[in-house]
Amino acid sequence: MEAHVLGFPRIGAGRELKKALENFWKGTGHQDELMRTAKTLKERNWKIQRDQGLSMVAVGDFSLYDQMLDTAFMLGMIPQRFGAAEEADLSTYFRMARGDATANLPAMEMTKWFDTNYHYLVPEFTPQTIIRRSTGKLIEETCHALSLGFRPKPVLIGPLTFTSLAKELNGADRWRFLDDIVRVYCTLLVDLAPLCDWIQIDEPILCTDLPGIAREAFVPALRRLKEAAAGSQLLLATYFGALGDNLPLALESGCDGLHLDLVRGAAQLNTVLDILPETMVLSAGLVNGRNVWKNDLRHSKQRLDFLAQRLGEGRVMAASSCSLLHVPVDLWLEKNIDPTIREWLAFAVQKCRETATLAKIAGGCHEPLLRENDAQLAARRSDSRTLRPEVRSRVAGVTEAMQSRTSIFPQRKKKQAAWLKLPLLPTTTIGSFPQTAEIRSIRRQFAAGAMPEARYKAFIRRQIRQVVEEQEKLGLDVLVHGEPERNDMVEYFGQHLEGFYFTENGWVQSYGSRCVKPPIIYGDVARPAPITIDWIRYAQSLTTKPVKGMLTGPVTILCWSFVRDDLSRAEVCQQIALAMRDEVLDLEKARVGIIQIDEAALREGMPLRRREVEAYLRWAVDCFRLTAAGVGDETQIHTHMCYSEFNSIIPWITAMDADVISIEASRSDMKLLRAFQRFDYPNDIGPGIYDIHSPRVPSVAEMVALIRQALEVVPAQRLWINPDCGLKTRQWPETLAALRNLVEAAGLVRSDMVVNSARAD
Repeated sequence: MEAHVLGFPRIGAGRELKKALENFWKGTGHQDELMRTAKTLKERNWKIQRDQGLSMVAVGDFSLYDQMLDTAFMLGMIPQRFGAAEEADLSTYFRMARGDATANLPAMEMTKWFDTNYHYLVPEFTPQTIIRRSTGKLIEETCHALSLGFRPKPVLIGPLTFTSLAKELNGADRWRFLDDIVRVYCTLLVDLAPLCDWIQIDEPILCTDLPGIAREAFVPALRRLKEAAAGSQLLLATYFGALGDNLPLALESGCDGLHLDLVRGAAQLNTVLDILPETMVLSAGLVNGRNVWKNDLRHSKQRLDFLAQRLGEGRVMAASSCSLLHVPVDLWLEKNIDPTIREWLAFAVQKCRETATLAKIAGGCHEPLLRENDAQLAARRSDSRTLRPEVRSRVAGVTEAMQSRTSIFPQRKKKQAAWLKLPLLPTTTIGSFPQTAEIRSIRRQFAAGAMPEARYKAFIRRQIRQVVEEQEKLGLDVLVHGEPERNDMVEYFGQHLEGFYFTENGWVQSYGSRCVKPPIIYGDVARPAPITIDWIRYAQSLTTKPVKGMLTGPVTILCWSFVRDDLSRAEVCQQIALAMRDEVLDLEKARVGIIQIDEAALREGMPLRRREVEAYLRWAVDCFRLTAAGVGDETQIHTHMCYSEFNSIIPWITAMDADVISIEASRSDMKLLRAFQRFDYPNDIGPGIYDIHSPRVPSVAEMVALIRQALEVVPAQRLWINPDCGLKTRQWPETLAALRNLVEAAGLVRSDMVVNSARAD
């Protein structure tokens, strides 16, 4: 039986890619060094897959930044602002991803990959777009893998998924380009076919509600690909859910194999088996590519045995549910992990082994191995740390009244305005300020026990004082403390909550060189003590301006963690909400009058199918309200969301009843605000006017233009001015320059409004 995974993490076990990229961008590393690192990582990843027992290795899943960006580059889809497609090189590639500060070029838009925490670059279709094959990267990598003795399985993002996830500009029609895109794919497949047995075409879009035009185009497009790949076999890979009404499209595609996500779409199996063409192989995605828990080998073996009996062993593959991009690289890098918890976990390397093991034991009797796995799973279920009766009881006691503010928003706004006394278009930031190498070093020393607590706290206070002083110099209206004590917006809170476990090297790519280390929620969640009070109280003591208390919301903590799989996500989220509610109430008692509860992940946690969305949003919004609603009317609650499409969920965002919401808007040129305009969103809103994911500093004129666009949608009395997101990844010089421009831009527009109002009088 074949065994394979759909993709492997590309960051490297020691985040080698991150370090090489950042050295290259800073100019301290040469392009040759970056490419050598990339070559080493690719070869290492292939070797891991083979050594763990997989029969094929994924090729083409490696990227210097993002696979969607790679695909756009392959198709010659270089936005005109970055130069001629014929002259595109590595510097062009990175300008598309990160913008160009020197040339004042904004980066391409970035958003979440389906319902994951991975960000992809959004390709752009314009009427001037010309599709042409511009790179031979995948052919080169396939030949390279062959030359080293590996059996390559090239991986491509499918043409329908690529086209569906792109954006249309200046009246362009994305579907007009599909024929040319498929033509380029066909030329690539003609070259790939003699080199490999299988070619993987990723079409996760099939697990969503497809528009009619995409449904009509799918089968003809895939059949053309199959014809071009004659001599090799096409594996149509679907994941992140069940195919549902798109199943006939997959079965009629003419592909030689169909991959199913049998973790998130387990219920579809019998339906698929009843109508699977005899010419199709079934790739069974039984090893979870999105979570870190050890596989239930007995259960997975039973399913593989069942499939082999129905289809024949030659028509079944063992596989991961999706790419392993979403999990850490190797559990064995965790030298100091709790040995009991280690027995419950599997990272990417271990998941390759699990997949290969399933293929090996299918159809045979391997009781000693299965009994050992059974015992590990049973030990986790029975561990006393996973269940706390007092937490379960508190969740059971949640009432509707606990999820509602005392007064409606207009009444609260009047009470808040009375003490805040903010100008029109108040300025603020989202929370974090630059995390320097010194800050990260001091935090590491303190975490390792190499620095006394008193010295650490004194250092953090100095950083907070600097941030407050800089904000006052800039003239911002509502300040933040800068979060120097926080390593990550989720990890930091998880470290102060019970029920969470933390790894030392469990890094996962979020985008480009940005990596996060998600906590593992293994048990019931509670807050043993206040978390942020002392730092916020200290910051407030330094200024007469209001300082926001900064918290991460329960849905974001849930979505950006590896969540236990023995309890519903809704109940885990309620546990987190109650813990964070305690923090909110303690902040209010400490006279912190503005509290921001970030829910950056609310939209990304949404199911991919419309019929499942309402149930999710109902409990997700209820959890936010449970966190926030205990405060008095005078306390102003903010929330922040970034890089999400909001069109379909504005009523639910309104139901969150935050006094102020801030959102990403600069990369989309304020287009995200249209959804809020159509719905007539009633509360205050701060659309970002500064893209913090690029080192580029936008000009005052550019920011003024964005503010004026926002004013066409949001009344001035309800408009806040802020960046798109937190500033932790930026450097101090660019941060200060950009915020100086932001404050000046807000002041100019504010002055113009006063003058125009006086003229009108």
